[in-house]
Amino acid sequence: MKRRALSLLGVAALAVIPRMVWAQEAGYPITVIAPGRGPYTFPAGYQTPWDKIEIMVTEKMSPNLFVLHGSQGLDQGHPDASGGRAIALFGPEGVLMVDTQNRQVAEKTLKALRGFSDAPIRVLVNTHVHSDHTGANAFFAKQGALIYSQENLRNEMLRQPPRANGQPAPAPDIAGIPLATYNYHPAASGQPAVTFNMNGETVDFIPMMPSHTAGDTIVRFRKANVIYIEDFYRNFGYPFADQANGGSIKGMLDATDLIQKIAGPDTTLVPGHGTLVKKNDLLAYRAMLVAILAKVKTLRDQGKSLKEVLAANLTAPYDKATQGDTQQSKDRFITEVYDEVKDFPPVVDGKRKMPNHS
Repeated sequence: MKRRALSLLGVAALAVIPRMVWAQEAGYPITVIAPGRGPYTFPAGYQTPWDKIEIMVTEKMSPNLFVLHGSQGLDQGHPDASGGRAIALFGPEGVLMVDTQNRQVAEKTLKALRGFSDAPIRVLVNTHVHSDHTGANAFFAKQGALIYSQENLRNEMLRQPPRANGQPAPAPDIAGIPLATYNYHPAASGQPAVTFNMNGETVDFIPMMPSHTAGDTIVRFRKANVIYIEDFYRNFGYPFADQANGGSIKGMLDATDLIQKIAGPDTTLVPGHGTLVKKNDLLAYRAMLVAILAKVKTLRDQGKSLKEVLAANLTAPYDKATQGDTQQSKDRFITEVYDEVKDFPPVVDGKRKMPNHS
């Protein structure tokens, strides 16, 4: 009788433990809410109505690996879906988070997470420094998360750039600064700096070469066959290399090449913005980067000014296939390439002093 009671207790206990992923499963990923396609327009002086933005489960990558993303058509910076994707791996061993969304929606992000897991939030990794990925760091650290990142990212957060008016930036909230750091080593490119075995999954934090920024990390979920590739690739709008924070277009090419080596043909790649892709989807993106670099270099070698290069409309062959291709997005991309092909300042301590075109 006692043995039977223990057996029944064990069955009951298993019934309440969330299912853990053991391998890539049929039927995944599931897109719950697709990102918006646009086009989007916003009036002059538009301010993001943070109170109207909702954070929702937008993709399910496995039974216990969910993506959180924001509303469409409200965030001028990211109109296809507000903020950058956050990911949660959950189960009886707690929650591992990738990125935290914007500070203004921290409570909503937590509410969305609590819609599928009550487990303690134990681990948080930042893929890069931008506020749509790190803005709610302090909030989630106060929920119990230990924050991991590249050391360059930590330094970027500690050394905020001056405000547009030249005044010093406010001191960062120390609670949101990563405590556990690692570095990118060219000789070990593609190798994980940190690995977690958690909730039936094996999770690798893989530091990247300076690409979108100098402090990028991609996150691989081996058994679900998923890699979160953050923002060095995007298919909504044109590429953005944050050169002031150490990023570069050529680094984004290197990052794309690395993905070709470490991802399998069926690996689902999750960018911070845009739609889910496979590694072959990155080939056209890479070809565009190579072509634009070559065309801009030719024009700059001929002595053309930035204004003349922008007027050449070099993105025209790609505009129809590029969602969110605003003039601002095009001009930012071409300006980055123009700066990079000649007299490109070096990275010093994760930062690069860029020319002022204003």
